[in-house]
Amino acid sequence: MDAIVKCIDKITPTFEKISRNKYMVAIKDGFMETMPVVVFSSLFLLIAYIPNIFGFYWSENVETWLTKPYAYSMGLLGLIMSITTAKHFTAGLNRELPIDTQLNTVSVMFASLVGFMFLSADQIKDGFSNGYLGSTGLITAFISTFVAGNIYKSCFKNNLTIKMPKEVPPNISQAFKDIIPFGLSLLMFWVIDYIIRTTIGTNLAEAIIVLIQPLFSAADSWGGTALIYGAMAFFWFIGIHGPSIVNPAINAIAYINQANNIEAFRQGLHATAIVTPNTGEFIATLGGTGATFVVPFIFMFCSKSKQNKAVGRAAVVPTSFGVNEPILFGGPLVLNPIFMIPFILAPILNVWIFKFFVEVLGMNSMVAQMPWTTPGPIGAFISTGFSPLSLLMMAILLIVDTLLYLPFFKVYDKQILEKEQAEEALIDMEEENAEETAERDVKLIEEGKRLEEEVNVLVLCAGGGTSGLLANALNEGAEEKGVKLHAAAGSYGAHHDILPKYDVVVLAPQVANNYEDIKQDTDRIGNKLIKTAGKQYIDLTRDPDGAVKFILSELEKEQ
Repeated sequence: MDAIVKCIDKITPTFEKISRNKYMVAIKDGFMETMPVVVFSSLFLLIAYIPNIFGFYWSENVETWLTKPYAYSMGLLGLIMSITTAKHFTAGLNRELPIDTQLNTVSVMFASLVGFMFLSADQIKDGFSNGYLGSTGLITAFISTFVAGNIYKSCFKNNLTIKMPKEVPPNISQAFKDIIPFGLSLLMFWVIDYIIRTTIGTNLAEAIIVLIQPLFSAADSWGGTALIYGAMAFFWFIGIHGPSIVNPAINAIAYINQANNIEAFRQGLHATAIVTPNTGEFIATLGGTGATFVVPFIFMFCSKSKQNKAVGRAAVVPTSFGVNEPILFGGPLVLNPIFMIPFILAPILNVWIFKFFVEVLGMNSMVAQMPWTTPGPIGAFISTGFSPLSLLMMAILLIVDTLLYLPFFKVYDKQILEKEQAEEALIDMEEENAEETAERDVKLIEEGKRLEEEVNVLVLCAGGGTSGLLANALNEGAEEKGVKLHAAAGSYGAHHDILPKYDVVVLAPQVANNYEDIKQDTDRIGNKLIKTAGKQYIDLTRDPDGAVKFILSELEKEQ
């Protein structure tokens, strides 16, 4: 096991750099902002086509009205992503530029949008074709973003802008600064579009789809699914947020597959594409990365140690809703060699069982997009179009995952039980320092009550779920003790616009590797930035009083 730990220590820094890459971060955060669009549109498709299963069909007019929200939301996903990705890519570029040479986010977003239209839409009479404005245009959206962003960066870095006299108001001066980079971006897209259309005879978006078509079959293969979801679990196991690395690479394929499944479902055909967003959320990462839905129950009911029982009770509710950090770091499962095999193998077996049900037994794959916080068994049932076979499949997944994790848990539980028995002998020694610690805690709380202004704390995690656990604990503890402190939860990537509203920013463990990036923002604004480790974070979420003291002690260090 020591050899495994040493190997993990050597490779972790490399993958941390990959996860912080500004291109991958922009794609990940751009997708995060489109979630309301994706989820909202799917609800209308369920209403429109689920009745078909029972022999009821809406009239053509009603069906058109029911599917209109989908056409005007998911049907424009590529266009929307050209905007949201550009927003976050610009934020990443601005960290590399001097404070007085910052890119205009809105201008880059406009340039990216124009570029996307050049490369994805065909001009028709009185408008544009919309065939590649949705999920099929995602790759083109990324290209337009990165081309526009880098042109802007190069122009600003090399002072290739129109400079106005200092007497000109900043907003007008900024508009003139953007003229040259915007013009060069538009020219670049015009040239690319001209070359592609004259040589291939189609737009770039369509050409890319034709070119990467073999990747769809490869991704959906037995080996492809094992690589995708096994890699996601592996990265999380070594302490790096796995989806941050894997999802940007497969999201385009996943959403195109989703659109193909939906179209097949609409036509009454068999939806067979395997790799979709909900496949990861409700099958491969059932309960969270590592397929941990069953793990808190194992900790609760099969543990002989008090610690593991407590961890299971604390983690069972959040894990049921896909927020599995309490068990990942509270167990811990990540960076724990005992759980390495089940943590990586369970997601692979889950998606293979799903693939068997789809390809052999004829169950529909995912035909709707549900929020990732939907409990896995419920989410899979709805996303497969209420397929009865999905209920049998989920029962099998839960049994397989339990049988896979259980023997490894027993080994771990034995170790923890022995550790607990050894630690009981140290209790008397710790009590000698209890009085001194209590006096310090009282002093911290009293100082917190006397604060002149309320301290606003922002807790950030990957998706906004885990951060809510600590934010709730902080608010509860502050209210109980009368401390002037208020906390809010957020997701990393959607935080840029709200940072100035907060005095303290706390990074949950899964985004702690972004510390150096966000520190550039917090230093500029003047926030206090704190990163947390796994067990430390989980302990704070369970201890409202201790969470408040933790923030106050961190603030005390600056005084």
